[in-house]
Amino acid sequence: MTLRLPEELDKKIEEIAERRHISKHALIAQSVEQFVREDEERRQVDEAFDYAFERYGKVIERLADA
Repeated sequence: MTLRLPEELDKKIEEIAERRHISKHALIAQSVEQFVREDEERRQVDEAFDYAFERYGKVIERLADA
């Protein structure tokens, strides 16, 4: 896989990687893993909210109007 980044972003990634004593590849891989994990968590929360609103939406609306 080839990843082309703007020069400024590449420079910032290199600086962070140097501070953490890891390669740019490792830093990017860790960042992508974290992004995927957080995205999955967000998706699960969204699904739970959709389920709850579908099941209890009318009750929630009545409480809001009370």
